Amino acid sequence: MTTLLELKEKLIRFYGKNEIYVKPAIRFVLALFTFLVINNSIGYMKLVSKTPVAVILALVCSMLPVNGLIAIAALVVLADLYALSIEVCLVGLLMFAIIYFIYFRFSPKSGINAVLTPVCFKLHIPYAVPVGSGLLSEAYSVVSVACGTVIYFFIHGVSENASALSDAAEETDSSVSKVVVALNQLIGNKEMYLVLGIFIITTLIVYVVRKLDIEHSWTVASGILFEAIGLTAGYILLGISDKIAGVIIGSVISGVIAMIIQFLFFNLDYSRTERLQFEDDDYYYYVKAVPKKMVA
Repeated sequence: MTTLLELKEKLIRFYGKNEIYVKPAIRFVLALFTFLVINNSIGYMKLVSKTPVAVILALVCSMLPVNGLIAIAALVVLADLYALSIEVCLVGLLMFAIIYFIYFRFSPKSGINAVLTPVCFKLHIPYAVPVGSGLLSEAYSVVSVACGTVIYFFIHGVSENASALSDAAEETDSSVSKVVVALNQLIGNKEMYLVLGIFIITTLIVYVVRKLDIEHSWTVASGILFEAIGLTAGYILLGISDKIAGVIIGSVISGVIAMIIQFLFFNLDYSRTERLQFEDDDYYYYVKAVPKKMVA
């Protein structure tokens, strides 16, 4: 444990000294991976779906806040959808417009969750996002998790139905039917509703338990068990039993990630807990102080 604490302190000092370089580097890696995921999923417009273009866009996003990355990624997605079908692009534009108003109204400071959710879905560890959001963010971050989930399922649904949605299928599919198929990826997707509900509840449970005055609240608030049980039961009811194994494996990996987050950001020494009492002219104050685990 001492070795890990020493490593943690070194990382904190390194980040403090090189923050001006580390932050853009992290944004570049996140942006590059995001654009590569988009290209791999729906890279229908060849002009913007090339790796050199992804690198250039990632370099631009490294100098912008996360919301800048969200805007550019949305434009890339719309360009790919336009290359697939104008009707699908219009449905995607409507989805992004609704998400824009909801996201910037309720959760403009937690854009990292909206980006990480689709990326983690492609890595098969999306269960880490609601847990990490509940551990590190405020309750309103649940909105960005929900937005990222909707975006992923829409893109995934379009990718799976590309043959029915492409303009090359104009002779057999009318414009109206394309709009219906595209909208069905949002309105008629029961799996999306299941995952969306579990993720929202998990984020709120983790956040509420984290705020409780109990020891090791972050460990209790991992929420992984709730996700695993909820999704497993939901998939059984929906008849999608082939995804249960992925849920279990992804939950285990996400649990490890949650433990790493706890160690880095909330590693407390409860054996040295102090309870303080003081007052001013108007109030008495009762304070519980729990020191962090640190090494000299």
